[in-house]
Amino acid sequence: MLALVFRAIALLALTACSTTAISPVVPKHVAVEGDKLAYIEVGKGAPLILVHGGLQDYRLWEPILGSLAERHRVIAYSRRNHFPNAVDAEGAPDGAADIHAKDLADLVRGLNLGPVHVVGHSSGAVTALHFAAAHRDLVRSMVLNEPPATSLLAKAPGGLAMLKEQGARLAPARDAFIVGDLQRAIRLFVDAIGGPGAFDRRPELGQRMALDNALSHRADNTSKRPRPAFTCEDAKKISAPVLLTRGAESSRFFHAIVDELERCLPRRESIVIPSASHTVPEEQPLQFADAVRAFLSNQRDRWASRMDRVPIP
Repeated sequence: MLALVFRAIALLALTACSTTAISPVVPKHVAVEGDKLAYIEVGKGAPLILVHGGLQDYRLWEPILGSLAERHRVIAYSRRNHFPNAVDAEGAPDGAADIHAKDLADLVRGLNLGPVHVVGHSSGAVTALHFAAAHRDLVRSMVLNEPPATSLLAKAPGGLAMLKEQGARLAPARDAFIVGDLQRAIRLFVDAIGGPGAFDRRPELGQRMALDNALSHRADNTSKRPRPAFTCEDAKKISAPVLLTRGAESSRFFHAIVDELERCLPRRESIVIPSASHTVPEEQPLQFADAVRAFLSNQRDRWASRMDRVPIP
């Protein structure tokens, strides 16, 4: 019954937010193993895949779709067990990055995209990391905002203490998710990640997305399935260039993870987005979009230069 209630709310939410989209784009669907995923696409050019974080879906990217689509074929999709796909408390957890990474590979192959640029936020960025480590031939470049790849802190200075602090900070939200007090759980979780009052500061669409995806996050807190680890050794397998972004006001927990990725990734650069905490694409969408476009422009120029040096047979 609870799932039906949230599906009804989700349908109302989609109708309500349609006027805020960059254009009336109707979601399409692509088959992945045992499921199908909703996605929207705009623009033409090299493919650019946008991967949302937890308590979110493809609508996270609506404010910047037009900007990113000026030179790219932009595809924003909703990960498995996220709105408007079927959402269930028994479905794939948000943190099952190995499942979501395989789905991303299926999406890329199913749409015949070839190597793609990937932009990922939070748990979507962890998905992108697993995807890039396992499918290096499918990745041109990546932009990753504050991936909570917690395994990277296991051997970092002070890492175990930070993991313990973060666990304690999230404990009230986890308890609320487990007992099914979803509205309270959402508020507690968002405030624990973004700081006191973070949920109230979110735009209406951000709050609506959190509600629409509450059951997915409940699955994340009730599942017995262990989260897949992502290590420094995994990061070293990624040969594609990576831009790491972080919010200037984000917690030291996320900054420490980004620091570890800077140390481990072979080809990376990093920037700090002012006046933002964890959810940079939502809090500072224009600055984030500018950073993405500048990075992709540099990759395009480097690619063109390399092609100019290839001898013609």
